[in-house]
This record gives sequence, C-alpha cells and structure tokens, in this order.
Amino acid sequence: MPTSSASTTDSAKSASGGVQSLERAFDLLERMADAGGEVGLSELSASSGLPLPTIHRLMRTLVSCGYVRQQANRRYALGPRLIRLGESASRLLGTWARPYLARLVEETGETANMALLDGDEIVYVAQVPSKHSMRMFTEVGRRVLPHSTGVGKALLAHTPDDEVRALLSRTGMPAATEKTITTPDGFLAALEDVRGQGYAVDDNEQEIGVRCLAVSVPNSPTAAAISISGPAGRVTEAATEKIVPVLQQVAAELSEALASQNPG
Repeated sequence: MPTSSASTTDSAKSASGGVQSLERAFDLLERMADAGGEVGLSELSASSGLPLPTIHRLMRTLVSCGYVRQQANRRYALGPRLIRLGESASRLLGTWARPYLARLVEETGETANMALLDGDEIVYVAQVPSKHSMRMFTEVGRRVLPHSTGVGKALLAHTPDDEVRALLSRTGMPAATEKTITTPDGFLAALEDVRGQGYAVDDNEQEIGVRCLAVSVPNSPTAAAISISGPAGRVTEAATEKIVPVLQQVAAELSEALASQNPG
C-alpha cells in the first residue's frame, strides 16, 4: 500500500496549478497510446522519468477504473472504458467542426468532410453536403484505409516513413479502384508531394469519378483533417487552385477554435 507521504505527493498541485496525479495519469495514457496501446511499467518509467512505484500506483488506479487493463503477460493495455470517451469526443469534435465545414461548402460548392486517424484507419466524424444535385456523400462514422484517401494522405504526411510502412503492412493496400496506390513506395512518394504542395489529393483513388482535396488541421488535439469532395468534372486542376487556399484558411481557423476549447 502507498504511504501517506507518497499519497500526498501524488495529489500535490502541479506547477500549472492542477492536480499532479491527474496530470501524470493522463500523461501515462497518452504515452501508452503513442506506444501502440500496450506497454510495460519499465517502458513507461523510462519514457516519463517517473519512478516505478509512482507509475505502479497510478496504473493500479487506472486499472480499477477500467481505463487500463493488465494483460496475462503483465504488460498494460488501454482499457475499454476509453472507447466511450473517445466516441463522445469524436462526436463533439464533429459538432464543433460543422460551422467551418458549412463555410467550405458555401465557398467551394462541394461536400465538406472532417476525418480523424483512429488506429490504422480513417474515420469520418462530420460532413456537410454540397447543394448540388450531383454530390458526394460519406456516412459519418464510416471507416476507410488511409492509402486510398486524401484525408489519409494529409494525416500521414508528417509521420516517419518507417511508421507509415508499418501501418501499411498491417492494413495491406487493397485497390479500391484502378487508380489506387498499392505500393508503400508509391504511397511514400505521394506523401512527399503532400509535404511539398501543402495539400493532399485523392484522384479517383477511392471512387472512380470523384476527386478529393484535403489538408490537416494544424495543432489539433488529435490528428484531424478536413476535405472537400466532388465529381472529377467539377474538382478540376483549375478549381483546385481556388479551393486549396480556402481549405487551408478554414483549417487554420478551426485549429484556433479547437485551441480555445482546449486551453493550456
């Protein structure tokens, strides 16, 4: 059992005025997520700089609350109660984004989407449809693989190459259309293009006849991207030159709005 002095230390105020044990617990959860969702205590100690007894106390509390579970091999994994929190947060993030997506629709005429990287998949969390009779529709909550989407490219553009290759090896690279990129080298080359031009393109790669332009949301609390999608006959190269600056401006404004909702 922890001593009373140790308990006092864990509940002490942090430099920011918060409760230190809470800050440490959330830091450990984020470190677990960064490590793929499963870690050992020694790994957490090495990455966080906290002593093993402190980490053990915090993890024991997280296990008892259901936010972490201990595996048979004694390692710790993120727990199922986090799923409900994540789903609620994703819905709320989509709600915050809707006015910005509506502006995209007004200024570009095309359907606007917001998507997150959830594990190895892209999940759409918000959409505002185009007013055109011919328009694109993606169901909110739909999951797709990153390699065939503009938002996937935007979200992975600044991920180290070895991590991208590992993701692609886990998901495979099935062809959604004849234009889908199906090799890791081809996808990494596409990510280099995204970094160079500041936006991503899905050119008939997810669905024939559909083009999508996407940008990441800078400094989002979780990796997020916004996009517009429409018929290839409307989302032309000429239209791209007009649409991309609008996408980038709206992404910057959405980033500021999210930061104001997440101060600190």
